[in-house]
Amino acid sequence: MTRTEHQAGQLRLVNLRLATQPDTLTELLIEDGRFVAHLSERATAPEVRDLGGHLVLPGLIETHIHLDKACIMNRCELSEGTLTEAIAQTSAAKARFTEEDVYQRGARILDQAITQGTTHMRTHVELDPGIGLIGFNAIRRLQQDYAWAISLEICVFPQEGLLNNPGTEELLCEALENGADLLGGCPYMDDDPHGQIRRLFELAVRYDCDLDLHLDFDLNPLGMTVPEVVRCTLEHGWQHRVTIGHVTKLSALPPEQLQETALAMAEAGVQVTALPATDLFLTGRDATHNVPRGVAPLPKLHACGVRCSLSTNNVGNPFTPFGDVSLIRQANLFANVSHLGTPEELARCLAWVSEESARMIRLPDYGLAPGCKADFMVLDAATPATVIAELSQPLMAFKAGRQSFERTPARLMGG
Repeated sequence: MTRTEHQAGQLRLVNLRLATQPDTLTELLIEDGRFVAHLSERATAPEVRDLGGHLVLPGLIETHIHLDKACIMNRCELSEGTLTEAIAQTSAAKARFTEEDVYQRGARILDQAITQGTTHMRTHVELDPGIGLIGFNAIRRLQQDYAWAISLEICVFPQEGLLNNPGTEELLCEALENGADLLGGCPYMDDDPHGQIRRLFELAVRYDCDLDLHLDFDLNPLGMTVPEVVRCTLEHGWQHRVTIGHVTKLSALPPEQLQETALAMAEAGVQVTALPATDLFLTGRDATHNVPRGVAPLPKLHACGVRCSLSTNNVGNPFTPFGDVSLIRQANLFANVSHLGTPEELARCLAWVSEESARMIRLPDYGLAPGCKADFMVLDAATPATVIAELSQPLMAFKAGRQSFERTPARLMGG
């Protein structure tokens, strides 16, 4: 992808609309990569960009994706479409991964994500004795090479198990000591899921890092591990530093139990990421009729005070054989399956891929206010709600005040 360069320093954006005042044209000022209230005096005049009355929103945030195993469907055979098959097929394909292979596939996804308005991404990276640090080293290179357009946060985790897989913990520790940002987990891959959870908390405390766990990924309400995560969070004082992804078991709980669980999660500051594309594709396959939707019930969790986000998870592999890394599309999909349609509900879906995601990953200086990093996108949409309702595509995006891409709108040729 060709980078769009402009003069660094000062930029004045005019003729634009903000979500807080969608009917009023205004301007934004940028200096040295951040929004400012006033530009300082300099020898050269600031660059001025007319945004044609379009809507400006902060850049989108991908809170849960797997760059290292993206775009491998041509190496896999899909017959059952189950989680078990996805894990087995991906594990077999992973045995042939090389650093350059992971880099190229990850770059392909990053190119797409940038043009979808994403400016920050948390990617999970698998570590185990089979793959070693191959995926991690490739993603570290991508982190550096794509910093001009997207900030990449690396979460290392044991997809193949931790306690059952000797040598994995040493690799996780090595990665955390060499640039990984946080630690993930996959408790259902160990014979003792609670034991993995407890060990991950011990490691998180040792390395003073956040946790992001794949959890309770089926539709059987029995055997839920969320209570153990809540208990460990409170025990270690890790409130608002623990995120759990998938958690589709929550969708199978009766209302009273769901509310009790959600209130406990809110009190402990345990956060939830829903991954609708993957969760809809993999779950409910044993149902012959009235197939369940099987997606974490974010509206009910949000109402109880749980911090929430939406994300992509996988693209082009047995977990999710499709996708274009559009968080707006994920938010629209979630709105559809969750019966969300009012302007307020649609705006909240957008928040779950933007400002609420920023809160979840503790991203500082996010937004359009003076002092915030100038990471933003421009859309031809009337309001935040219509962005989700109409699947608006970003026209351009900026990272630290530098334009990262531009999309030319379609033009009708008839008449």
